[in-house]
Amino acid sequence: MFQLTHLEELEAESIYVMREVAAQFERPVLLFSGGKDSIVLVHIARKAFWPAKFPFPLLHIDTGHNFDEAIQFRDELVYNLSAKLIVGYVQESIDTGKAIEEEGFNASRNVLQTITLLDTIEEFKFDTAIGGGRRDEEKSRAKERFFSHRDEFGQWDPKNQRPELWNVFNGRKRMGEHFRVFPISNWTEMDVWQYILKESIALPSIYFTHEREVFNRDGVWLAFAPFMRLKENEKIEVKQIRCRTVGDITCTGLTLSTANTVEEIIQEIAATRITERGGRYDDKRSDAAMEDRKKEGYF
Repeated sequence: MFQLTHLEELEAESIYVMREVAAQFERPVLLFSGGKDSIVLVHIARKAFWPAKFPFPLLHIDTGHNFDEAIQFRDELVYNLSAKLIVGYVQESIDTGKAIEEEGFNASRNVLQTITLLDTIEEFKFDTAIGGGRRDEEKSRAKERFFSHRDEFGQWDPKNQRPELWNVFNGRKRMGEHFRVFPISNWTEMDVWQYILKESIALPSIYFTHEREVFNRDGVWLAFAPFMRLKENEKIEVKQIRCRTVGDITCTGLTLSTANTVEEIIQEIAATRITERGGRYDDKRSDAAMEDRKKEGYF
């Protein structure tokens, strides 16, 4: 009897969720950060609806403090897909007074993305936003369903999520409400990398080892950028690093690494004892940092 492999089962589940989104919602959008998880989502969406045109517009919330490599990759991908790209700019939220720029050494625009995201969803009347969140990433994300209901304020209530028995998804909502949908919820970081290897999926160069100016803050290596302030005891060094996750430069922890291929990255992940988000500086603000942001409407 024919039996699917582990990765084939995960892919089939994600394709099923994607098709449920297309069936149940009128104005879906795919959240795209330029990171590996959102790139895998794009790949799965292409397979789910092939040979039809790519089915969802892409939405990127631009903090203005992005890695140049991620933005370049985003633009090339959109061009090759002939997809529609919508960009929400955090700087516009700041300029209009909807968001207040943080100050100090630990200032970051990562939290401010929530305001820009909710405003963009409202502006374009999206009724669902597909994201690359996975339950293995962080304890608050482990509470997510595939279909994550958000109220009219865009907020998430982990105690008021709908059951998903036998993968039956309830996408009913009231006026003004929307959903976040996470098709790769059951994937692990290792699954993602093995799938990237299997499918030969292209990635931004920052995922592979390269030289970069960095500094160490509270045990986390961060990329140096002109808008970042250094403390007296911090110094800029040049290190061989790579990104394990990709986000705002101010909070994306970097990994000291010599991995130049996907195979080497897989070996590195298998040997590490640090979680994928263990190097995210924004998660260190409090034990409940991610859950607090999610309740307010974060990814």
